[in-house]
Amino acid sequence: MKWKITPMFKDELQLRDPVLIEGLPGIGNVGKIAADFIIEELEGEKIYDVFSYAMPHSVFVNEDNLVELPKIEIYKVPLKDKDLVIIAGDMQPIDEESCYEFSDRILDLCEELKISEVITLGGVGLQEVPDKPKVYCTGNSQDIVKKYSEGTKMKTKVYGIIGPIMGVSGLLLGLGEKRNILAISILSETLGHPMFLGIKGAKETLKVLEKKFNLEIKISKLNKEIKAMEKEMKKTEEIASAGEKKEKSSGSVNYIG
Repeated sequence: MKWKITPMFKDELQLRDPVLIEGLPGIGNVGKIAADFIIEELEGEKIYDVFSYAMPHSVFVNEDNLVELPKIEIYKVPLKDKDLVIIAGDMQPIDEESCYEFSDRILDLCEELKISEVITLGGVGLQEVPDKPKVYCTGNSQDIVKKYSEGTKMKTKVYGIIGPIMGVSGLLLGLGEKRNILAISILSETLGHPMFLGIKGAKETLKVLEKKFNLEIKISKLNKEIKAMEKEMKKTEEIASAGEKKEKSSGSVNYIG
């Protein structure tokens, strides 16, 4: 057993013109934040549990102060005329081989469920926090790029700007092409720091998805979190700046090797 995908529904799963959205952790956790927000706001129904020994060998401490294994889950989010199938979770596969195997297994599921389109969500890492994050898109065919970029501000000229798309977000596009499964990646700018949460980038991603699928979600709910994060970052910068001034005045020099 490499990747076990266990159904959580009792009756036969009914899907209408389904589209798969992948939102696992990545740069700035942009995709994860956006996927989790849609699931929470539209009360998604968990339809599959995913498990593998290729997950990180660790446990998380939850809000109840107890431990739980890292998880990947798949949800069904019904819209007016179609269903979204959303992959969300705590982590991505731990190595290259596992990532390929997981992506292949997800594409197997796409074929089983007759999912013909895949959208992956991710971030574009910058050295500074962008004031107004740009959103880019690329895919495994011109048709799907045109379909999702029309009527949006997404930038489609990405050659030389976007580097390799790592992990599941990239492999679902590349491996999907071999199976004639149309796939696109929506990538929003964010700070490329492992501890930074790209809420602004996630908000821009959600605006695109809202426009394309008429999600009827209150994206403005993220504004409070953005303001809180900006306040915390300003405080951190002030503390760091004060520390630098103190070091200069004392004439001491520190080296980190």
